Amino acid sequence: MTGLPTISTLTLQHRIPDDWAADPWAEVRPLVDGVDVLKAVHPAGLAPSCRHWRGPAESWPLTVTQEPRRVVITEPTCTAGCCGALYATLRREGCRVIWDAWENTSNATALPADICFDASQYDAELARAAADHSWEQPVDTVARLLEQTLTGSGWFERWSCVLTGVSPRREEPDLPEQLTTAEGVDVEFRHAPAPGERARFYTYALAVAHDRPVEEQVRHLAALVLADDPRRSAEPHP
Repeated sequence: MTGLPTISTLTLQHRIPDDWAADPWAEVRPLVDGVDVLKAVHPAGLAPSCRHWRGPAESWPLTVTQEPRRVVITEPTCTAGCCGALYATLRREGCRVIWDAWENTSNATALPADICFDASQYDAELARAAADHSWEQPVDTVARLLEQTLTGSGWFERWSCVLTGVSPRREEPDLPEQLTTAEGVDVEFRHAPAPGERARFYTYALAVAHDRPVEEQVRHLAALVLADDPRRSAEPHP
């Protein structure tokens, strides 16, 4: 007689990657029974970043439904097509959530064992992680709140532009002072061209101060962006 499967506990941990240039937001890394079981089989892989955990629950990277679905668990800082990624099939069976049918498309051949979670604990942990901002540094909070403000403003649409992203900009460690990038927030958008025209891309590189309240800085930076036609005040990409 086959024994009952071991029920594991999922913990989702926000972590700012050492190499954050590809995506400056924190990854939301899954731990199984407190252990990073993915590190051994895909050491270069990063879990999907917290920017993918915004919005409705059905859009979260690890949401599980009755229909099995193959999802990326970790991927490299380049692309999955370049250096490979770690995939699993996620499905719900009654009061259990199952991760199995692992696939490692990187050079490594090791795979985790199948994992079984209690569905209630699993769903609660996804909801907790999606709402968790305790890991944020001030630059992360400013970027997140500024994105909310700009997304709901309708300002870019007024100028036939599309807001494509707001992200924190971190200081590069271990660089000479003259090469260090100031900490701040980057607001990126593109001008939607008329038919036959090429799209143009722009960036606001905004500074964030350590000695001013976050909410005050968000209001100040939003006022800078919303003061004029963004195509005139932002830096165009070459």
